[in-house]
Amino acid sequence: MKKLSAILLLLAFNLAYGQKHLKDYDCVDQYAEGYAKVRKNDKNGFIDITGKLVIPLMYDDALCFSEGRAAVSIKNKWGFIDSTGKEVIPMKFLEVYSFHEGVAAVNEGKFGYIDKTGKYVIEPAYEQAGSFSEGLAPVSKKNMWGYINASGNVVIPIRYSYADKFSN
Repeated sequence: MKKLSAILLLLAFNLAYGQKHLKDYDCVDQYAEGYAKVRKNDKNGFIDITGKLVIPLMYDDALCFSEGRAAVSIKNKWGFIDSTGKEVIPMKFLEVYSFHEGVAAVNEGKFGYIDKTGKYVIEPAYEQAGSFSEGLAPVSKKNMWGYINASGNVVIPIRYSYADKFSN
């Protein structure tokens, strides 16, 4: 019973503390990897689990942390930062997705996939692309969709009108 009471007290504290964050920012996203994306006056940054602003409100847009990286954008160019706020992949992309299974889909005119150092592991060749899930990622050419594996090989032919995150 004491353990349950302690858990409930901690939950109540976290909820009350979380309410404070709502007053400090225009928007507070859910926590991912110990950080929550926050927005104020059209700028994005990140707070840690104590509510401390650890990555300044300087980005025009941002995605939540995934696999140790967060996608951020300034002036419509996207790149990636690490949990210290250091830019680890330059802001040069037109569009990006978060890292999944060690890679992120990025668009520099065509979509390809980069590793966490920014090096292409699957060269840009697709009109659209999605994140990897269960070893497969949806990709499109000429408005048709199929799936590739981590080596970039098409494993489900590009002949479908729609494809989404692979599941089961």
